[in-house]
Amino acid sequence: MSVEQQLLTRSNHSCELCAATDSLAIHAVAPHNGDQAEHCVLLCATCRNELTAPQDQNHWRCLNDSMWNTEPAVQVLAWRTLKQLSTEVWAQDLLDMMYLEPEVQAWVEAGVADEEEDDSEVLLDSNGVRLQAGDSVTIIKDLDVKGAGFTAKRGTLVKNIGLNASLPGHIMGRVNGMQIQLVAAFLKKV
Repeated sequence: MSVEQQLLTRSNHSCELCAATDSLAIHAVAPHNGDQAEHCVLLCATCRNELTAPQDQNHWRCLNDSMWNTEPAVQVLAWRTLKQLSTEVWAQDLLDMMYLEPEVQAWVEAGVADEEEDDSEVLLDSNGVRLQAGDSVTIIKDLDVKGAGFTAKRGTLVKNIGLNASLPGHIMGRVNGMQIQLVAAFLKKV
């Protein structure tokens, strides 16, 4: 049975991310090539076009369902897409809920590592340790959060941080259930 036929059977002839049924094609999930069905997903034209630079956040709300797919390739693609959209509160919430088995997490990181090597800015914490997306940090000083009406207390753990390319020296993280930006100099990597 061909890879395409295996994917059509597995996906019930629909996109494995959004469930659309037209313009389906095989997409190999990096760093693998498309020679085995377990390393590929079947995607519609919209998902394929949006995958490299997600623009239509409403389309990607389909990840709320597909992130629970039992196929590791679908989980990896859902995680990576949510990570690209993590500036959106709903996407970060889904990412926080998502659990990946260790081997699937290693697959996610293998593809993300290739993308992060291209970053020109290196973001360092208060001790000079490099910060990367997905790291956990603690706050080393009480910080007033402007516009939110609370203080981020020293010692607060911030998990699964995101890097903020638009604001150098800052990271994005969730404190007291709110997505905020924090200065990397006031953080310590865990």
